Amino acid sequence: MGVFIFSCGFWLFTGIICKGTDARFARGVKEEVWKQVGNGRMLVRFPPDKKAAPMSIKAYKYRISANKTTTDNLDRVLNLCRELYNAGLQERRDAYETRVKRHPNYYDEASRKHLTKEHAISVYEQKRDLVEIKEVIRPEYLDIASHVLQDVLFRLEKAYKRFFQRVKNGEQPGYPRFQGRTRYTSFTYPDGAGWKLDAVTRPPDKKGMVQVKLHLSKLGTVSLHLHRDITGAIKTLTMKREGEHWYAVLSCEIGNPDALPVSDEDVGIDLGVTHFAALSNGEFLEAPRHYRRTEKKLKKLQEALSRKKRGSHRRARAVKRVASAHRKIRHQRRDFAHKASRQLTNRYQVVVLEKLQTANLTRRPKPKQHEESGQYLPNGASAKSGLNKSINDAGWGLFTELLQVKAAWAGREVVFVNPYNTSQMCSGCGTEVKKDLSERWHSCECGCELDRDTNAAKNILTLGQKALLGGTRPTRATA
Repeated sequence: MGVFIFSCGFWLFTGIICKGTDARFARGVKEEVWKQVGNGRMLVRFPPDKKAAPMSIKAYKYRISANKTTTDNLDRVLNLCRELYNAGLQERRDAYETRVKRHPNYYDEASRKHLTKEHAISVYEQKRDLVEIKEVIRPEYLDIASHVLQDVLFRLEKAYKRFFQRVKNGEQPGYPRFQGRTRYTSFTYPDGAGWKLDAVTRPPDKKGMVQVKLHLSKLGTVSLHLHRDITGAIKTLTMKREGEHWYAVLSCEIGNPDALPVSDEDVGIDLGVTHFAALSNGEFLEAPRHYRRTEKKLKKLQEALSRKKRGSHRRARAVKRVASAHRKIRHQRRDFAHKASRQLTNRYQVVVLEKLQTANLTRRPKPKQHEESGQYLPNGASAKSGLNKSINDAGWGLFTELLQVKAAWAGREVVFVNPYNTSQMCSGCGTEVKKDLSERWHSCECGCELDRDTNAAKNILTLGQKALLGGTRPTRATA
């Protein structure tokens, strides 16, 4: 998997996933076209016959409709898969606890590594135990296809591999955890067995959404809302529950995508809160503020939820209403990110952004105490909480991820640069002009007068051009 997309596995969403190494280098493109533009800067251009990623997987997500019997069967299978996942996790934990952690030589590093390697339970051992589980211990698992159950165990194996990788990288490990009903929300058919889809394309005379039948062995038949045609060879089918709704996610392997025609425009983007994005050409993408617009409604729903008795049916219904409101906001935010990233990808050849650490930007301010009395002093936490809410509402991380995916698909370039001082430097002369966050206009002695965010976007574009021209690879790049 390429470093510019994801570290492991594959990501399911209504969009595109690209595999392979850095597309700019993996395509074998040796020649670069250098073009002189009006401002005297040299920009990197690639030949128009270049291809995008040599191998790609596309995931299609469709809403499904099912009767109560089939819905109950889907819920039952999902709960059994979740129980198997938790049982496999418990077995691995117990094996480590009894055979490794309680061993006399546990605190000797070499002995501990040897014991772990000798007594660790592998995914293949757990796969062999499935036969006994289905025939003797839990006969209800006989109604579930074997490859679906095996995929559950491989999902657990991936969780452990990611855990050990985080330990190796010195990150916060996050040991694999037991999955509750609201956390384990999908099961997968890893091949074409156990299900059948009647059609993958809509009739030529039909536009919009059509319903086709999806047959699930031992579960029933559901209606799939085919709102777009499926291309490529279907590799896996994942049944996913979101709230009260069920979705079918089909991952398809497709051929080599063709890049879009080469564009002569490059752009630097400064992501913000006042405007969602300020472009280096003076244009703005306004922030839709989906959460802020729904905040009053959410407040009423949360208040109604707080008045319900715990464990009651009314509380369960109130929880569903709150979850539905949050799910709508999430879908609106994703829809905006898809449209904005598509608009930028279609227009610009190189897109330069800041490499923002959103988790650091939304961190709580440290408490202040009086040196003598020890009394806590105002630290600006109230104002910071409002800013944090607006940053999270903007969805910068989702937007940049989708932009990278679409750029890799279209043969575009996305460059990330260091955001240090991009708002303080003058884009006209390079002089540092100090401004606090309340100052929204950039004014320099050289005569440069423009919006603060536009000035930052121009500086970001300049940094990206230098990264491309200097022979150094950008921090993260696609296409």
